[in-house]
Amino acid sequence: MTDTAASSAEPSIVVLTAILDARDGEEGALAAVLARYVVLTRREPSCRNVDLVTSTTRPGRFLVIEKWETDDAARSHLDTDLMAGMARDAVPLLERAPTLDLYETISAHDLM
Repeated sequence: MTDTAASSAEPSIVVLTAILDARDGEEGALAAVLARYVVLTRREPSCRNVDLVTSTTRPGRFLVIEKWETDDAARSHLDTDLMAGMARDAVPLLERAPTLDLYETISAHDLM
């Protein structure tokens, strides 16, 4: 396989991340809001996968890692009712505004 053929075979994945820090005592409530959001987001068109993890070094910090087929799909998701509902439920539970970022993959493997 040529280098060109190999690179065109690489999956196209765009990664959207969100770091959310819970207010003291709101960790469980925020985890529940985010868990529901993750399950529902996995059903969205063009969503490849979503993971929810919590920091082992910063109590109350959550990281949502979303994988999308295209940049447009990831950006469009930010304007959905699902995202707005999650934000509405999560904001009162947050210590500070979440940090969102969008990444292009250099090397990615997706099992879906």
